[in-house]
Amino acid sequence: MVMSHEANNMKVIFLPFISTSHIIPMVDMARVFAMYGVDVTIITTKGNAAIFQKSIDRDFNRGHSIKTHVLEFPAKQVGLPVGVETFNADTPLDMSPKIYYGLAILQPQIEKLFEELEADCIVSDMFHPWTVGVAAKLGIQRIIFYAASVLSRSAVHTLEQHATHTRVDHDSEKFTMVGLPHKLEMTRLQLPDWMRKSNAYGQLMKMINDSATKSYGAVFNSFYDFEGAYEEHYKNAFGTKCWSLGPVSLWANQDVSDKSERGDTKVEEGEDSDLFKWLNSKKENSVLYVSFGSLNKFPLSQLVEIAHALETSSHDFIWVVRKNNDKEGDDEGFMEEFEKRVKESNKGYLIWGWAPQLLILENQAIGAIVTHCGWNTIVESMNVGLPMVTWPLFAEHFFNEKLVVDVLRIGVSVGAKEWRNWNEFGSEVVKRDEIGKAIGLVMENGKEAEEMRLRAKGLSDDAKKAILVGGSSHANLIQLIEELKTLKLQRLNGN
Repeated sequence: MVMSHEANNMKVIFLPFISTSHIIPMVDMARVFAMYGVDVTIITTKGNAAIFQKSIDRDFNRGHSIKTHVLEFPAKQVGLPVGVETFNADTPLDMSPKIYYGLAILQPQIEKLFEELEADCIVSDMFHPWTVGVAAKLGIQRIIFYAASVLSRSAVHTLEQHATHTRVDHDSEKFTMVGLPHKLEMTRLQLPDWMRKSNAYGQLMKMINDSATKSYGAVFNSFYDFEGAYEEHYKNAFGTKCWSLGPVSLWANQDVSDKSERGDTKVEEGEDSDLFKWLNSKKENSVLYVSFGSLNKFPLSQLVEIAHALETSSHDFIWVVRKNNDKEGDDEGFMEEFEKRVKESNKGYLIWGWAPQLLILENQAIGAIVTHCGWNTIVESMNVGLPMVTWPLFAEHFFNEKLVVDVLRIGVSVGAKEWRNWNEFGSEVVKRDEIGKAIGLVMENGKEAEEMRLRAKGLSDDAKKAILVGGSSHANLIQLIEELKTLKLQRLNGN
């Protein structure tokens, strides 16, 4: 008979999707598991490992049992240049299918690793639905990881069940999502294209949802005071367990080096860089942070509107800009001229490419953020109590906006009306007046802004409590680990 102490050595494999916005929170979650005695292996490709490996090395040196198993991405086999193996804003449109193909080629190799590494549990990204079958074959648990809000998963489920979006006469007419804890309204234009018309991605989402119902449970980068009502809804809707284990960025990254290098290996360390010298010279709550995530690019027409709104506002700003290789006009020349003007006036600071976001957001000079409603940025902004200007673009962003603006009331919508694919520009251009109005509502000292700020600060306090002993996320993590140990013991004893 196997004794309980033999089950204590839990081996959990984490398999992230090869997109920066999915890798970062999953790796943070894996690091949290390792902090609590779990033997963790992260499986990914060489290029993607470079995004986070320094933090894994630091954790290993701190005594945590965590490592990365690196696979060679089959670039040559699928006709890609070496190093192109990640979905982000720099991924050329024509290369995306080849990256998916490369990932499919790796699948048998990954399946074999699950067995060779003697995994007791697989935590895999939603975009690896095939892992639920492999886990069943091995007699172990598969837990699905979502790099999204619980609300967004609940919203998709209720729309698939009740189809209220099909009962309106036109795409811009509002409908109500029934069966959710709050009354939330949207339009068809704000829904992902696969929910409006059947396509290949919709088939993938069906596979993902099927795999979710067959999984042991789901883990989210969230916490009970943030989305507790939707945790309960998810459990009932999918008929499985659900654990909020966040905020993982707050939990895993308590060292300056972890924060400064999170998501990139090229960021300058320390607060002596030009960026932080500029930021530290500003008054408390006086700077607006503007970032649209790792996947988005705007056409010149939209860049002009944003630039004008920022330059004519009464607030200083940091704007994280992505270079656009598919140019519409001379956008690079326009942005360089704009950067020169705002630098000379000391009003703005442009960051080209990746930004040390955690360090920026926690700086006292930051007063609010303009965000695309990517889940990582929402959570990281909430961690430090910042109100948000919401500008959803693609993926589940419009659902996330509902949480921020309508449920939690810690943000103001810029008025975006149309969902688009991450690798397309779309037809909508939000005008400078609308952008400026939303900025004013979160940055100025009116009653509405102050109330939003107080609610955001309250959630920030709740987030910090959630990961401490006795907090909701801490309790969830301990419960999950103990459950997995019990299941391992039963498996080893043939029960």
